[in-house]
Amino acid sequence: MKVYQTNEIKNISILGSSGSGKTTLAEAMLYEGGVIKRRGSVESGNTVSDYFPVEKEYGYSVFSTVFSVEWQDRKLNFIDCPGSDDFIGGAVSALNVTDTALMVLNAQYGVEVGTINQFRYTEQFHKPVIFVVNQLDNDKADYDGTIAQLRDQWGAKVVPIQYPVSTGSSFNAVVDVLKMKMYRWKPEGGVPEVLEIPAEEMDKAMELHKALVESAAEHDDMLMEKFFEEGTLSEDDMRAGIRAGLVIRGMFPVFCVCAGRDMCVRRTLEFLGNVVPCTDKMPRPVTTEGVEVTPDPNGPTSLFFFKTTVEPHIGQVSYFKVISGKVKEGDDLLNADRGSKERIAQLFSVAGQTRNSVTEMVAGDIGATVKLKDVRRGNTLNGKGCDYRFDFIKYPDPKYRRAVKPVNEADAEKMMEILMRMREEDPTWMIEQSKELKQTIVSGQGEFHLRTLKWRIENNDKLPIEFYEPKIPYRETITKASRADYRHKKQSGGAGQFGEVHLIVEPYYEGMPA
Repeated sequence: MKVYQTNEIKNISILGSSGSGKTTLAEAMLYEGGVIKRRGSVESGNTVSDYFPVEKEYGYSVFSTVFSVEWQDRKLNFIDCPGSDDFIGGAVSALNVTDTALMVLNAQYGVEVGTINQFRYTEQFHKPVIFVVNQLDNDKADYDGTIAQLRDQWGAKVVPIQYPVSTGSSFNAVVDVLKMKMYRWKPEGGVPEVLEIPAEEMDKAMELHKALVESAAEHDDMLMEKFFEEGTLSEDDMRAGIRAGLVIRGMFPVFCVCAGRDMCVRRTLEFLGNVVPCTDKMPRPVTTEGVEVTPDPNGPTSLFFFKTTVEPHIGQVSYFKVISGKVKEGDDLLNADRGSKERIAQLFSVAGQTRNSVTEMVAGDIGATVKLKDVRRGNTLNGKGCDYRFDFIKYPDPKYRRAVKPVNEADAEKMMEILMRMREEDPTWMIEQSKELKQTIVSGQGEFHLRTLKWRIENNDKLPIEFYEPKIPYRETITKASRADYRHKKQSGGAGQFGEVHLIVEPYYEGMPA
């Protein structure tokens, strides 16, 4: 892979609810980009994104996956994020180091709770959003209903760039109102036929084209003047207007794909390569000292590490974004957080667990390295004379907690080592050894989150563990048994009435019969 410059690099997160088809879309992108020769499937457990054993076992993404596609002299870095809210840490990390979000929707279900939750994070981080309506070949696909839901949720900013000629099993064509062409695929997908728009679709296409032109013109004064003068915009003008609208979140374009049959994936990549803003056009990251850092390849070298994984036969793989300057194999850098020196022995451009060696990376690029001595997620490595430090990723607080212990008490220390290693991989875990309760407490995003942790420890590390209810940390409690008796009398004429209360209070101990 060649060395791409900052103005040739685009960083994109792939978001969406579970089951929307993000991993399948990533697989199709890798195939179209020539990175893989054959598309895998989630059902077969052979996709590039879901390569960890727990992901193959359950058939869902647990970790975010970094991959790159070279397309039309651009390098598109993608991070495919888990859809479940229980694994939101991957999406939070990705949105902090990417510049655009590709929000995938399942055409059967439209806007789901997961869509809304992840969209909130794009709002929080001020990231452009492109919607991709997927699985249009499903018999229950409802493109028009999905667009209606998107507009109910986010208003007129939702602007279709494509619409399907038909949905369900007959889906094989879309009308693109940016290029004003119809794309039609053979059953195997891939490269489409580019056709003129049929007469019966022209009225609808012209209506959507006009809406797109108006929306593109809104975000640039010069384009607005040109639109008023000429009544329309050229294709290049529209791209410039869409790009301006994306950067300020003034519009959310909508694309159509059928990732499972590799339909409209090439056109989506073309749009990403042509229109999505490069990293040098986006807001600058800010150091802990409040200094904005420009992604200048000629500036001081500074890398931010946003993700780590531990892989068999390799050990720790560390993923970074080049915030400033250039990094080359053999560079000696200083860890601004820990004070230790590190040598970058190898540099990789990655596609899941496949690593392709590169000699250099410049500001804005995303890559990986291995076998660093003392680098953790969230650390900053700097070149000589640079004192940048970044701490911009804030993870959500845990929502669910359980006490954990090994089945064999002698494995307690080993269990803690595994838990701390797993927290490096997923920072939304919280591990606490409570001296007061004499328990190890694991907190996560939900029951699903913790169940996955248990599976990984028992199947990957072969260490049986047990979850149980955490004790309550009483500040005041009963220390010894005590008894009291009371008789309440009520006289209302005649013999009268009374009631007796006999109370015994005693301390509770573990295992006490109910």
